[in-house]
Amino acid sequence: MRIALITETFLPKTDGIVNTLRYLLEHLARHRHDSILLCPDGAPAYYADTPIAPFAALPFPLYPQLRLAPPSLDAMKALRRFKPDLIHVLNPISLGLSGVAFARLHRIPLVASYHTDLPGFAQRWGWGIFSGTIARYERMIHDQAALNLCPSWSVLMELRSRGFERLKIWSRGVNRNRFSPDYRSEAMRMRLTGGLPGPLLLSVGRLSREKRLHWLRPILDRHPDCALAIVGDGPARGELERHFRGTRTVFTGMLHGDELASAYASADLFLLPAANETFGNVGLEAMSSGLPVVAAASGGPLDFVHHGRNGLLFAPENETEFASRVQAILYNPALQGQLRDGALRTAQGRSWQSVLDRLLADYEGTILRHTHTVHRHTA
Repeated sequence: MRIALITETFLPKTDGIVNTLRYLLEHLARHRHDSILLCPDGAPAYYADTPIAPFAALPFPLYPQLRLAPPSLDAMKALRRFKPDLIHVLNPISLGLSGVAFARLHRIPLVASYHTDLPGFAQRWGWGIFSGTIARYERMIHDQAALNLCPSWSVLMELRSRGFERLKIWSRGVNRNRFSPDYRSEAMRMRLTGGLPGPLLLSVGRLSREKRLHWLRPILDRHPDCALAIVGDGPARGELERHFRGTRTVFTGMLHGDELASAYASADLFLLPAANETFGNVGLEAMSSGLPVVAAASGGPLDFVHHGRNGLLFAPENETEFASRVQAILYNPALQGQLRDGALRTAQGRSWQSVLDRLLADYEGTILRHTHTVHRHTA
């Protein structure tokens, strides 16, 4: 197959979309499919033998840390030169429109995947007046696709309630060779705890308001023996550093490779307080590293966090219940061990190989159905 991928974000940015795309590009290369990636400028010229076509980008008004490349004739020219069998647009809001238009103009099958709750994002950032317009805009784009992929059942049901059609789950996997308890390191634990005894809590991801990391401060105040490691970066870092001043909190910035794997494996409990995760890849990485997860009972984590088996869930807007769930695990070694075993079992059934094999089968099925439709209409 010849697959053209168009994304609104890629390297050097690091987030769930970028990590998923990296695994997908590697999988396409291993299976000898030809691919091209269109993305905002700043990325390398190639990734996993896939050529990358960069396009000039500007800061997104609702979230200046995100740079978006507008749709362009140059993007359509790049697609024309590549001659794709299928176009996959990821989170299409800007550059992805070039792929939507090209697919329609040249009668090429289009797959779209939904990754971010933009209407909810606008609400949380004080742009609620635009959330309805954004929702209609999303629907208009996804209506053009032969297949719309969702990261979790909760997202699928939400989109279905908004009138989206041709929906299917594209779940997420975890690299169990990369994220494993084998990476536990006393040196890393000392780095994250300052060498002091006590439980180590962990958060990994973008540092922004909607992640609700400020909910962790009362837990540290109530349990001063706890240390907290916050891995990642983002627009709220300065605010959070001030918020956690006087506690045993370490901000590591971005970690990658063995360092990230070691940070996961050296902690005791992973926290996902956000209520708006469309999947929550970091939760699976934590489970693969042997950590129980405390997560909001909403969004993507409901697909893999099973209350009492591999973690604990809390009512999404109940900060008190969140704190009690954390405390229940920290001071109950038997429960912690039970949830740890369950977390490892969950990760065992979530390989990227199986997830991406199913995606390639969806690509092939979409191309086949499109071919039959075209033949029927031209017969």
